[in-house]
Parts: sequence; structure tokens; C-alpha cells
Amino acid sequence: MLLDLITSRRVVFVGGKGGVGKTSIAAALALGRARAGARVLLVSTDPAHNLGHLWDRAVGDEPVRLAGPGDLAPGAGAGTAGYVDGLEIDPERTVEQHLSVVAGTMRRLLPERMHAPATRHLELARQAPGTHESAVLERIAEAVELGEEAYDLVVFDTAPSGHTLRLLALPEQLTAWTETLLANRDRSERFGAALRGLGGDEETDRDAELRRILVRRRNRFSRLREVVADPAQTRFVVVLTAELLPIAETMEVYEKLTGLGVDVAALVANRRSPADAGELLARRRGQEDEHLVRLRQQIPDVPLLDVPLLPGDLVGTEALAALADQLGPSSS
Repeated sequence: MLLDLITSRRVVFVGGKGGVGKTSIAAALALGRARAGARVLLVSTDPAHNLGHLWDRAVGDEPVRLAGPGDLAPGAGAGTAGYVDGLEIDPERTVEQHLSVVAGTMRRLLPERMHAPATRHLELARQAPGTHESAVLERIAEAVELGEEAYDLVVFDTAPSGHTLRLLALPEQLTAWTETLLANRDRSERFGAALRGLGGDEETDRDAELRRILVRRRNRFSRLREVVADPAQTRFVVVLTAELLPIAETMEVYEKLTGLGVDVAALVANRRSPADAGELLARRRGQEDEHLVRLRQQIPDVPLLDVPLLPGDLVGTEALAALADQLGPSSS
């Protein structure tokens, strides 16, 4: 079952087309692992956040406890130390923090005469293509680092497929870009040293600080790339509904993920119609089965799991526990 497929992994991304139930499955996975004793960080990267609504409590841009040992029954082992913390990455706040750090760095590293042009450049960059994705990726990398330090598992509830695929491609691109900047800085420093002599001065100090910043950034994205591409650490779960468009998008997402070197743990057909609840739903179930046969023919080697349509509103720990039960028991 799905919980067993992610046992021992440190990072799980849950993605798919918008509206298929990614947040619910991500939350149920987090809760299921916590019931087995894991310390779990649940992170939403989707600008249309739903974690707070799903858990019926306030969730913000810093980790907050969503479920502790007293919230995990039924299904939790006696005396379990597992819990779920959650955070919703705030894109606007992330961009503001990102640009604020960049602005402070530029003020330290640039001559005063360059401060005004640099400020104008940052204002233009605020709405530039890629600024949002780069800032959010920084927070994803931070969450992975936090997970390595303080949690057993980080579960990412991701934005709809296209946005997530762009984010997963960025570590490779940003690492290469930073490597180019470092190479250019090395050439510039050698040339500057030849002109100035090898004595230390303010410009040398600025060059050293800039290099430290670039190396730190390169190492962060390089580490993220390594973690995401390591199947022993990271797996991706693709959620879908058994309908024509989600099935087609799932095939495309699978091809792109494998092209990026990301291990796909499972395909989850969510909210499956019952076959024994009247003619209408029985006919719909038959149509869903046909769609899933086509999906299985195209992607034969990845587990395909059914999650039934559940009654009631999926809100709160009790409802999420019922969904976690559908994902199978997880070993501790």
C-alpha cells in the first residue's frame, strides 16, 4: 500500500492536476506516517493553500503543530512520539524576504554610487519571470534542510503539475547558472589581483563575501538536486481522478518526472466511484475502469492504487485518519 511505499524515505512530493485531491492525500500520508511514530513536516507549495482549511486550524509561513500524539488515534501505536507540523509557503512573503536579502547584500557589496540603480533593478525584478519560482525554490530547499535536521519525513503538497515540474527542473538550472557566476568571479578576481597586487582591501573583502554567497547558494541547490534525484531519499506520488483529462496529464507528468530523474512511487486514483451504489455510479465506475486500463497500458511498472470516494467533508484529523486507513498500514 502507499504508506509502505514511502517508508524510510525522507522526502515525498505529492502532485498532479488541480482539483484531484493532492492536499488530502498529502495530509493523509503525513498523518499515516506520524501514526507510525514519524516526525513529519507537511509543506504546501501551492499558492492556493488548503492545509489550514483541511486541518481546521490556522497554518502560516512557519511550522505549526497540526497533529500531536494525542490526536493520532485511532491507528497510532501506544506511546507514539509521532506528530505532524505544517507550513504554507507564502509566495508574496517569500519574494519580499528574498529581495530584501538580495538588497542588503547588494548594499554591502556595491559602491554607494551603484545603490540607486541596484534598487531600481530589484523593483523591476520583483515582477520578473522566474523571481517567484526562484524564491519558492529557496524555501523548498530550506524545508528539506530543516527536515534533515529535525524531522523524519517532509511531505510536499505541490501546486498543479506544470508549476511543480518547472520548480523541480530549477535546481539543475540554478546550480549551473551559479557555477557560471563563480567561474566569472574567479576570472575577475584573478584580473583584479593582477591590477591591485595581492594586498587585502575593501574590494577584495567584497569579492570574498560575494563568493561565499554564491558558493552557499550553489551548495544549497546542488544538495536539493541530489536529494530529489535520489530514490532512496525521495519519491513522487502522482494523484489523479479516473477521468480523461487527469489521465492524459498524468501520462505527461510521469514522462517529465522520469526525464528529471525523479522516482515515481505510485499513481493514486482518488475518489473512485462505488460500483454498488446505483446505476449511475456503476456506469461511471465502468468508465473510470476503462480510463485506468489505458493508464496502466502506458505506465505498466508503477503501482496504481485506488482510493474510494468517502462520505462527508474531508476536514479535521478524524476524517484524515479515515483517509489514511485507505492508504494502508505503515511500518514504523
